[in-house]
Amino acid sequence: MNTLKTMVAALAASSAMFVATAPANALDEITVGYYLEWPTPNQFAQANKIYEKELGVKVNWVSFDAGTAMSAAMASGDVHISFSQGVTPFLVATAAGQDLQVVDVAVSYSDNDNCVVRSELEITKDNVADLKGKKVAVPLGTAAHSGFLAQMKHFGIAESDLTIVDMAPSDSAAAFSQPNTDLAMACGWGGSLRTMKQHGNPIIEGKEKESVVGKVFDVTSIPTSFGEENPDLLAKFLKVTADMNAKYAKDAGPMMAAISKEAGMDAEGTKAVIGTFVFPTVAEQLSDEWMGGGVAAYLASSAKSLEESGKIKALGDYNAVVNASYLEAASKM
Repeated sequence: MNTLKTMVAALAASSAMFVATAPANALDEITVGYYLEWPTPNQFAQANKIYEKELGVKVNWVSFDAGTAMSAAMASGDVHISFSQGVTPFLVATAAGQDLQVVDVAVSYSDNDNCVVRSELEITKDNVADLKGKKVAVPLGTAAHSGFLAQMKHFGIAESDLTIVDMAPSDSAAAFSQPNTDLAMACGWGGSLRTMKQHGNPIIEGKEKESVVGKVFDVTSIPTSFGEENPDLLAKFLKVTADMNAKYAKDAGPMMAAISKEAGMDAEGTKAVIGTFVFPTVAEQLSDEWMGGGVAAYLASSAKSLEESGKIKALGDYNAVVNASYLEAASKM
């Protein structure tokens, strides 16, 4: 898995460059990274320019295929906030020396991140060893990658037993849908996972999968310096996001068209994907389960697993990369 080690080295270099070049002046616009085919309530605010109104600055939205690319964009200074970045790319970046912080929990989605086996192979949890020797598409350095590793370890399959190719979910979903594909399994999330399921089946799902993989959630992450230099701006961003989550919980219907548009999905796909998401309230996020200790503990546990498999060198303490102060400030606005 040299690709991931190369990624860590590249992020370390870009992190050093970012530290040296980060601007100290107040911003008149910010850039936010997000995913297409990943519908979330805050996209209603994105579509209706609510962030601009509340923050008082221009907000540019840039889509990414994976959280690793978000990290690189934050390292170069091109992105100030990454919304819904996966835990694994965050861990890879911080292990490489990038100075990032988690500032809230964007979404929890145990059933919207998984690996799918081609239907014609008839592989289930009862004969998963039949995967050995086959080709698997995995977006390296992402939450889907961590989930894949956890599942393979659970079933006693070594990485060396498989031919693993690094593919973005959108690319692997397209390849997976071809009748002559040589992919036995593909891993991904959101709309791409939905496409994969049209041609295959997950090995495990629901509570069984969560018992193996653990919680699956994304965070809102930032370069530490951005928060330190723009605390009010960041708190307002989190407030708008929280307001949209509350609005969605109360009456999602009027929001769906705008969410679908910004997510780049049709109404049916948006409803199917967002229906598997959970958006914790601010009070829930500030509890011990999440930002009050649970997130840091989960980061430490996940980093240990990645370290044991030779992917990263874990940090000594993950409490320092979880900062609830901006969310606390947002709760008082």
